[in-house]
Formats: sequence, structure tokens, C-alpha cells
Amino acid sequence: MVDSRVTVLHSWHEENGANMALFGNYDMPLWYKTGAKAEHLAVIQSAGIFDTSHMAVVSVKGAGARAVLQCCLSKDLDSCLGKGKPLVDGRCVYGIFLKDDGTVIDDAIVYQLQAESFMVVVNAAMGRAIAAHLSSNAGAGAVVIEDLTDRVGKMDIQGPQSGRILKKIIKNPDSLFEKLIYFSFKGGFDDCVSSTTVELKDGTPVLVSRTGYTGEFGFELFVAIDKLLPLWKQLLAAGSNEGLLACGLAARDSLRAGAVLPLSHQDVGAWPFANNPWQFALAWNEEHNAFTKPFIGSDVLAKREWSKFTLPFAGFDPRKIAAGESTSVLSPEGETIGTILTCTTDMAIGRVDGEIVSIVEAGTHPEGFQAKGLCCGFVMLDKKFNPGDLVVLTDGKRKIKVEIRADVRPDRSARNPVGIMVD
Repeated sequence: MVDSRVTVLHSWHEENGANMALFGNYDMPLWYKTGAKAEHLAVIQSAGIFDTSHMAVVSVKGAGARAVLQCCLSKDLDSCLGKGKPLVDGRCVYGIFLKDDGTVIDDAIVYQLQAESFMVVVNAAMGRAIAAHLSSNAGAGAVVIEDLTDRVGKMDIQGPQSGRILKKIIKNPDSLFEKLIYFSFKGGFDDCVSSTTVELKDGTPVLVSRTGYTGEFGFELFVAIDKLLPLWKQLLAAGSNEGLLACGLAARDSLRAGAVLPLSHQDVGAWPFANNPWQFALAWNEEHNAFTKPFIGSDVLAKREWSKFTLPFAGFDPRKIAAGESTSVLSPEGETIGTILTCTTDMAIGRVDGEIVSIVEAGTHPEGFQAKGLCCGFVMLDKKFNPGDLVVLTDGKRKIKVEIRADVRPDRSARNPVGIMVD
């Protein structure tokens, strides 16, 4: 039996009736007494907070820090912002760490704290592996790579009210939110310090990142590990009249699937990172026919020889069929054509005249419209299908017709201007 690990919020989760389960070798909340549906809808309509301190942080510092990340990360740090501009202090970028054969070690967000200082956030239990991978490719450049697993407090607040709630506990909120664009951050703590200072009203230093894993407007918050529980409680108190709920991994999974975001080691993993919806994580040039830099695994991906296709889908009702060895994907003619990677239910969407609509814009829908939820997720198929094509999910007993999609949940708020979300 593998010994499980816990986060600093574990006792709070248990005291508040969380249904717990292992994830990434951590005992984590799946949902609370409110239930996964209510938690999912809270993030769409108000706000939710998530314990994400099971995720790992790796510090990469020194004159050779940028060079080793350029070698190992799939994204080109010298040409990853708008109009081909380089990553700068206060900005972060999503990318993939690959093996030589183009298969995935893990995905990550890389934060440039300062010119020679980066924070790399990876998935649970992956800190040691990514630190070792970076160290083995560090070359002769002066670089210090440190796995900070279980030494960083991290939580997320997501949803349209998240900025207004966060504003209540920040010392200088106007300074924080000014020009805080998508995939930017301000503040810092301990060794993870950017060029700006952000503090809670009680003086606690915090790093506030305009990122998240739900597709909705929100923030990821980093603090010293002993400050995480007080921060969690402060946000719950600040959001008590705003519909804020503590949310578990079930809502996190259904929200990210509806936003067409992958789960590492499930939707991307031990196969080449190709023919999927997340090619923006690679250093493709504008013509999408070559990479702007070499990186580990790039030679394999450039050959485009992977013959399988990872595609998003959405169903026509809430029914779902879980991924597993006993489930598969069929063509409309009944031929087995692939496997299910993720299948969950986004409870904030429904269909009107065949088109997917969200409760966010419910006032524009026919009178009486209620989002009953649609199953959604990702399939890996042996042949290419196009958006609008139908396939069938089956567990051998039930069959569920679903539609291949380019996108799933409409009206997502993640990229909304911060000004209109906090005023």
C-alpha cells in the first residue's frame, strides 16, 4: 500500500465534511456537503476556492536558468508573448516537459520572477521528477534547481466574483489589479519574489497570479505554507455573502473539461504530444510548419508521424461513461475507433436547437431554459474526425452518442478584463 500525503488544509477539509480520495498520492477533497454540482455552478455564477497545495513548485535560479528552461520546455521563452515578444518579469506561460521521444513528462506554468529567477509549477508528486529532468539538462550554465514540494502554500479562487472577494483582503487592491492581464502575476513570498510587493491586510506577503484551471475568471494564490490556512479562512469570510463555496476535485475536473483543458497523465501522457487541441503549448512558428527553437522532443514532434487524434467532445444530455479499459469509442457504424480519456459532466451548459449554450447568458435563451448539463471530455481516436461529427461512447452495455467539438462551454470569463470584474 502506498502511503498517502496530506496538504496543510487536510484537517479543515475533514472537519467540514469533505468526501476525500487519493489524487497524485495526496488525500484530497472530491466534494463537500454542498455537492459537486453546486460547487461547479458556484464557479460559473459566483466563486469557488480550491486547495491546490498538492501541486509542486520548482525553483530555477542563476545565470543558466533561462537556458535550461529553453532546452526542456516546449514553449519558446524568447517568443511566447504577443507579437513574438519574450517572457518578462511578472508574466507566466504554459508549456510541456517532454522526453526525447516526444511523450509527456508533465505540463507546467513557468513564472518569470526576475531575469535569472523562475518558478515552475507542476502537478502533484512531479516536483522531484521535473527538478531531476532540469538538472540533467542544465549543461555548464550556473543554475540552482530546487524542488519546493510541500513547502509552498497554494490555493485558487475562481469565478466572476473572485476579484471582488479577493479585493476585500488585499492591502492595496487598486495597485494589484492595475494592468493585471491574463497570465500575469504580482507579488511574492520567501524566495519566490517578483519585482512587486503584494500583501494581505494582515501584512502577509502573497503572489497573485491571473491564472487558473477552470476556464473562468480568477486567481492562483501562493503564500508561505504556514499562511495558507489563515488565507483560506479569510477568503471564506470575505466571500460569505457572495456565494463563495469551497470546491473539491470533482468540480475542478468538470470545469476544466468544459473549458477544454487537459489533465496531465490522463489527456496527455505516454504518447507523443501531437494531434491534440493544445498545440499552443509548443514553439510553433506563425506558419505552424517549424519550431522557433529546438527543445527536448521537438525532432520527433516535427515529423508529425503520430497517427492518433485527441479530440474534445460534448454529449446531448448529462449521461457519461467513465474512462477505463472496459470502455471504448465507436464510429456511427459500430467500428471500434478509440478510447475515452476524460468523460465528465459540465452542469452549466445545455442545448438549444442543437447548439450548446451556457447559463451565463440564460437571459438570451428561450423562456424556461434550464441547463441540465452535458457530458464532455476527450477521446483518442484512430482516425481524424471533424467538429460536428458524431461518435459513440460505450461501456459494453450502454451507448451514448456525442459530438466532436472545437470548443465546449461558451461564455467563459477567464480572459475578461480585470477592470470590469472587480469594480
